[in-house]
Amino acid sequence: MTIHREGYKSIAIGTLIFGAINFAVFYFFSASLPALCWVIFFATLFLLLFLISFFRLPARQLTTGDNLVVSPADGKVVVIEEIIDVEYFNAKRLQVSVFMSPANVHVNRNPISGDVVYNQYHKGKYLVAWNPKSSTENERHSVVIKKDNTEILVKQIAGALAKRIVNYLQVGQKVKQTDEMGFIKFGSRVDLLLPVGTKINVELNQVVQGGVTVIATL
Repeated sequence: MTIHREGYKSIAIGTLIFGAINFAVFYFFSASLPALCWVIFFATLFLLLFLISFFRLPARQLTTGDNLVVSPADGKVVVIEEIIDVEYFNAKRLQVSVFMSPANVHVNRNPISGDVVYNQYHKGKYLVAWNPKSSTENERHSVVIKKDNTEILVKQIAGALAKRIVNYLQVGQKVKQTDEMGFIKFGSRVDLLLPVGTKINVELNQVVQGGVTVIATL
């Protein structure tokens, strides 16, 4: 397992804060309140280790296939339903949403190979990620990848804790399935908008792995 590059700055700042807090606590209170000093040490150490684990990038055997749509994110499937997309398609699409908790791996991956034909950032609210309105009202970043005659929209959505969405793609770029498309910091969700009639291979509440689990077959 390695640490994702998006975590270098956050982990460095977290380590400095951890060191400063414990240096001050032990310097001023180690003689009079040693038990409190150790409680603070272990509590802040737990938070630092959690921060490091949040940016983990585990080694995986990724799944690829011309007719496969792989999960763009780790998490739990919370939505499988037909919707009317008003952002890009202006038509019915089949939406599959994956909720990412703070404990999940937060790198996002391309569900298919193809050409990026749409890339748009939207400012918005920070509703909890499982709120149905978060797909259209929260801060989000939408990308459409086109392969042959099939277009799939991938929507990175901020949540109540997630305040930063990172997206690496650009219009006109050719992308490979399972390569990194971006990162969402501190929990949220990712929506997939698929053609109506697409065969879905997952169920509600199923736990999925980004780049590994097959969401659908085209």
